[in-house]
Amino acid sequence: MARALCSDLQLTFHPDQNSMTPLTRRFALKCIGLGGAWIGFAPKVSAQDTLTATTSTAASVSWSNTNDRVWLGGNVWANPMENWRVVDGAAECQSAGGNRNVHCLTHQVTNAKGSMSMSVVIRQIEKKMSDGGVGFRIGVRSDIGDHRANCFAGGGINAGIIGGQLVLGNKRQAIDVDVTKDTLLSLIAVPGDGGGVELTLAVADDEGNPIGQISRMVDADAILGNVSIVNNFDGAAKVSQGARYRFSDWLIDGDAFEAKPENAFGPILWSMYSLSDSRSDEGFVLKSSVLTGPMGDDDNQQAEFWVQRDGQWKSMGTAKLDTDAWTATIRIPNWDETKETTYKWVYVEKHRDGTETVNEWVGRIRPNPSGRPLRIGALTCQNDYAFPYEPVAKNVAKMDPDLVYFSGDQIYESHGGYGIIRQPAVPAILNYLRKYYQFGWSFREVMRDRPTICLPDDHDVFQGNIWGEGGAPMDVDDGGASSNGGYIEPARMVNVVHITNTAHHPDAYDPAPVKQGISVYYGDMVYGGVGFAILADRQFKSGPQHVDTGSGRADHVHDQGFDTSVLDKPGLILLGDRQEAFLKHWANDWRGHSMKVLLSQTVFAGMATHHGGYDGYLKADLDCGGWPQTPRDRAIEILRPSKALHINGDQHLTSLCQYGVDRQRDSNWSFCTPAIAVGYPRWWRADEMNMPHANRPKHGNSDTGEYLDGLGNKVYVYAVGNPEVATKKNRYEKAHQKASGFGFVTIDTDAKTYFVEAYKFAIDPADGNPDNQFPGWPVTIHQDENAGENRLQ
Repeated sequence: MARALCSDLQLTFHPDQNSMTPLTRRFALKCIGLGGAWIGFAPKVSAQDTLTATTSTAASVSWSNTNDRVWLGGNVWANPMENWRVVDGAAECQSAGGNRNVHCLTHQVTNAKGSMSMSVVIRQIEKKMSDGGVGFRIGVRSDIGDHRANCFAGGGINAGIIGGQLVLGNKRQAIDVDVTKDTLLSLIAVPGDGGGVELTLAVADDEGNPIGQISRMVDADAILGNVSIVNNFDGAAKVSQGARYRFSDWLIDGDAFEAKPENAFGPILWSMYSLSDSRSDEGFVLKSSVLTGPMGDDDNQQAEFWVQRDGQWKSMGTAKLDTDAWTATIRIPNWDETKETTYKWVYVEKHRDGTETVNEWVGRIRPNPSGRPLRIGALTCQNDYAFPYEPVAKNVAKMDPDLVYFSGDQIYESHGGYGIIRQPAVPAILNYLRKYYQFGWSFREVMRDRPTICLPDDHDVFQGNIWGEGGAPMDVDDGGASSNGGYIEPARMVNVVHITNTAHHPDAYDPAPVKQGISVYYGDMVYGGVGFAILADRQFKSGPQHVDTGSGRADHVHDQGFDTSVLDKPGLILLGDRQEAFLKHWANDWRGHSMKVLLSQTVFAGMATHHGGYDGYLKADLDCGGWPQTPRDRAIEILRPSKALHINGDQHLTSLCQYGVDRQRDSNWSFCTPAIAVGYPRWWRADEMNMPHANRPKHGNSDTGEYLDGLGNKVYVYAVGNPEVATKKNRYEKAHQKASGFGFVTIDTDAKTYFVEAYKFAIDPADGNPDNQFPGWPVTIHQDENAGENRLQ
């Protein structure tokens, strides 16, 4: 006989008869309790909720005191966020599609030998062609078991009601229940005979009167992982023809759970900041932005920035939350850059009953690193099959950079599942924000305590590639989102992408918006004795509709014999007049610094011979910065006096190369960093394609030396990190095979050198293993080599 979950109630199970004493609402409340385990951060618990918890893990996920809004709260993750709302004190699903669910973040089942109990009140608010069901899902577990990754895992055990039947895994039983009225679902799990777990699902009306129940035995390990509530289990509802439900008073208890309040995500999600020498009477300027979840009209619409001075907290002012981007930004001139300063963003959450909860996000503003080398963590492209990228996030933090740089593709359209919403703007924005939050969820600890530069790129605005055409709208009748110029998304959505990524950046050089009112963010930063140029190398670029690449996609050249010089048509644009003017000014402005770095999205060369699959030969890809060729050469000639190292990403293939214009190796070096998690793979296999080359480096690695890329650009390839063909199932092993990882650049302003490292995904950078880095790294480049005075052989 299995033991009862609550000893004072002496609940008795009879596995052989699949029966139990009635599970009433009173039992659920008594067994689960609320007491001091309230998850929702409310400072007070109402008298009606004051019960004694049975264990230290007892918790309530309640929306009774939450204002109407999109964001359900920091204790849960909603799939997908845009399909859920808090409405009149309950979580209401807005979609009749399948598998809409809400995961508890602060409680996971980790003890298979323990007991657990959950209850929730449900009510159907709309039914279309069918009812895909409602209830719980337990045992939701990814291959790595991380609570964040579990939120997007398949599998698990469904426990609830589908179309007049109780369902508990693969077992069903008829029941007479009216789900259009408040209905209590309760699920109990207790250790059973033989090492398994007995699950019992019971249904009662809103008065606690029992309606029916069902039990079954499962393997103990089957309950491990996240727990969630689900709207429409059934795949028949995938075409949005199912039902919609309200959920309230989700109660959780039992020693099977591990409680981790620190796993809550929000209402403050994360913050980013920059610190830059303005070289004016404003001195150093600090800019910081904070992100919250999408709040409601009755919620607080501002956040406050504080700093600690002489042991006391001092407010530096409030900032209004942009109610599209849910980002607040503060700008503070004349910052004392010589001292480390503790800061906090404060958001005061208002509740329906008039009470408030203070939420804080604390970090530190580092002093400007002077008199020592500047260390930069360089990252790009994070496909969510490897979410939450823990090996990279931990390794970057372990290496403790002074600055972190994300060069784009913080999201892909596939992030989190459930597709993309292109328009209208408001749901498209929510769809974007939900995906973007996975980026912060992974890297917020790295960004908390150091400056961050974060560039948006093509996938961030839901485009496979982007040729911005100066902000023009895309002609969707002439191509697609991957091979046509302009922006396919509404300008309002694109501006949200820019705000969430770059609002904290130093002020734009020329902030005038481009076509459609789309914002710009190009400009400079001076930090640690290094001058940075921040470019948007896609925003003004011409689209491939202006040229003819032959058959197939307009941006791809497949024919090895195709003369790509014909693609270099007069009038085509790469950076555009405005950014070229900025770059000319920046290349010759040495105030406050002695070395320079160019930060942009992609390499100014065609550094891949194969795309997508191992045999996917491609002579030229117009998405790279090597096209159009004439403005590419002009950009490099403008850049040459700066002697800047170009750090970029985008290509999913790490490379270290030197640009040539009039001759090989007469210009700047480029470091294309490894992708955090490679999705679409690329290879540089020039030798296999019999591409002529000269002057192979002394290390003798294949596919290196002086080449003409597929577009005819001069490029000296010093190192590449080609992937394997992925065969592994585990997300982290797969990412490692696909040549994922991160870059690291150390700039010594005394020695005038750039020390460039390219680390693989699943390694420990502190163990000294020479195989931790891709072949050819690390490399030291002297500043003068970026102007063609070559020493590296």
